[in-house]
Amino acid sequence: MTVSYRWVRILLTNDDGVHAPGLAAITEALSKWARDATQGDHELVVVAPLANHSGASAAVGTVYERETIAYRAVHIPGAEDVDAFGVDAPPALATIVAVLGAFGPKPDLIVSGVNLGANVGRSVLHSGTVGAVLAGAQLGVRGLAVSLRSGMDPTPWETATATAVAVLPSLFEAPTPTVLNLNVPALPLGELRGIRRGRIGSSGIIKAAWSADGDDGALGSLGRQARHGEIRLDLGAAVPSLGRTSGEDPDDDAALVAAGYASLTPIVGTHEDTSAQSSRLVERAIDAAARALATP
Repeated sequence: MTVSYRWVRILLTNDDGVHAPGLAAITEALSKWARDATQGDHELVVVAPLANHSGASAAVGTVYERETIAYRAVHIPGAEDVDAFGVDAPPALATIVAVLGAFGPKPDLIVSGVNLGANVGRSVLHSGTVGAVLAGAQLGVRGLAVSLRSGMDPTPWETATATAVAVLPSLFEAPTPTVLNLNVPALPLGELRGIRRGRIGSSGIIKAAWSADGDDGALGSLGRQARHGEIRLDLGAAVPSLGRTSGEDPDDDAALVAAGYASLTPIVGTHEDTSAQSSRLVERAIDAAARALATP
């Protein structure tokens, strides 16, 4: 059955920078999709950082130290019909100024990516790709973050873009502000095993940290004396090798990507914790602080 959709304005952004191939891939794919008569006459606009801001999360930078944000028009290869702008800002700030009207009407939807490298497990917290859509969600706009696991040459951008285009229409009528995090394995589209709901797992890229200045690897008393030094990082992969998911729940986002599935996870940003346990904790803290502050 052919389904038609209402007019939708879509903002595209990323954290790898406005000239990144992943942004070009998703912009070209969505431009072709938007021109499809069965989809309606949708509008696209690209507003993305001029420089790479990977790992920026939802940072906006030192906005209090600047009165303006520089921008310039750019051309996206394969999507020359789409208005595109690079801004001197991290992805969250680029999203905020675009949502607030700097580049036209408020978008109905934000697509961030395609990031080269999966954003799963603890990486979700630090991801500028995810941070961009979470910033939009704070302003009431739905969003889809799209990431593709790295490691295949040539990079199978089509696998990520085709999956994103297939997911996107479901967001049109979703409650605001719904945010979905899509992670796709680095496989040819024909080898993708499917798409499943993934849980945010405990995997992370930074496995350990230690001092390069102490015999035992810990600063200890040295930390109270040293004025400078180096901290070494043990870096690994957030996604285990393809097919090797030992130690991971099979429904974790990293495990699904490792097994050849696309992982789709609904996420929420900063919000008040209204659980009964947290409420009791806050009440105890307020009572204790009030007594302490009242003591002469």
